[in-house]
Amino acid sequence: MATASTLSPFGARPKPGIRRLSSMTATREDLATGPTVVVPPKHMMAPSNAHEVAEAMEMAKHHIDQVASGEISPATPQPTTTTDAFAYAFDIDGVLIRGGKPIPEAVEAMKVLNGQNEWGIKVPYIFVTNGGGKTEEERCLQLSQQLEIEVSPGQFICGHTPMREMAEHYNTVLVVGGEGEKCRLVAEGYGFKDVVTPGDIIKDNQDTTPFRKLTEDEIRDSKARNFSEIDIEAIFVFADSRDWAGDQQIILDLLMSKNGRLGTRSETFDEGPPIFFSHNDVVWSTSHELTRIGMGALRASLEAMFKAVTGKELKTTAYGKPQIGTFQFATRLLQQWRKDTHGIDSPPETVYFVGDTPESDIRGTNEYNESPLSENTWYSILVRTGVYRKGSTPRFEPKATVDNVLDAVNHGMQLELTKLLRNKTIASSREKGEALMDEEQ
Repeated sequence: MATASTLSPFGARPKPGIRRLSSMTATREDLATGPTVVVPPKHMMAPSNAHEVAEAMEMAKHHIDQVASGEISPATPQPTTTTDAFAYAFDIDGVLIRGGKPIPEAVEAMKVLNGQNEWGIKVPYIFVTNGGGKTEEERCLQLSQQLEIEVSPGQFICGHTPMREMAEHYNTVLVVGGEGEKCRLVAEGYGFKDVVTPGDIIKDNQDTTPFRKLTEDEIRDSKARNFSEIDIEAIFVFADSRDWAGDQQIILDLLMSKNGRLGTRSETFDEGPPIFFSHNDVVWSTSHELTRIGMGALRASLEAMFKAVTGKELKTTAYGKPQIGTFQFATRLLQQWRKDTHGIDSPPETVYFVGDTPESDIRGTNEYNESPLSENTWYSILVRTGVYRKGSTPRFEPKATVDNVLDAVNHGMQLELTKLLRNKTIASSREKGEALMDEEQ
């Protein structure tokens, strides 16, 4: 169990309920028990400039949850040096991290956002990733260690984050993907009551997947169930499959079943459970020099196989980017943050989204910005450190293309400075004109 620090950025006690936990000793369970900021050991006794945004965004997420549950706890804005006019949203893989290691410019970009810039201002930021198989708390711990900055779970929106709202609609569900039991833990953490994994199904009937046998660890962790008596009501692909052949066989068995009962076959092939994917990225950036296939490829493969076997189209649902719901949730979070910190009940005027994948990051940002659901401006910036490569033509055009995330941050801040100077010039001209009219009268 991690120990919590009682210091705040200004030497006073932190906000009530906020805990500061070391990124090296904290666990997922530690972070799941209340509002928390994850802190690199070097900042445990001397909080960094990143603390203010991390803490405020964590409280904003906490307040959103309170509103959803009917428990409203209004916040009183405190003095701050963080601008409310604009914010940044970052993809993680290929933008900040590549192959588990920080992209060099990412560390510097975070410093700029946290006040180390010529204007001395701090800028709010969140992380919006299609990466799955881990809770927001685990993502938080990992990124804090990688970038060595203070971050909070409230700053993270994962592809499967919106799936938590489905927990009240389905009882028994199959959860696919990820390492070991992690996706089961994510689903249970979201409130799903009865979570089944492919390992549970294979343990019940090892002939389900002829070419896959469970390891000793999988036999130990998988739950013994009698699936001839269980109806699986929905399928959730939370993370990339580690066994395409086995997972697809099980998913197809359910999709072609009668009401989600394994061992049965529907005559019409339209009685199976619905299937949901946490995102639809066909490729993604890793430490390999070329992109690797992702969950979107699994989705396309399943749709093709279902049609080949049944002759029918498979209806699937995807969350994450570029789905508009993900951007709506991000907007609600930033709006709550602005209300808590500045007393303004509207989102920042501009959000700069920095991504590396045109088909999800750029497409989603552009489509949300152009939709009637958007309450502010979302500005897409494409970096060349991930999926996108210099010299190629992106299918979905960004507002700007830069080499790396530091260039993206500087680009947005320069646009904001230009906007500020233009507004000041207009205001000054208006004041002079009004003064001249007063003199003439």
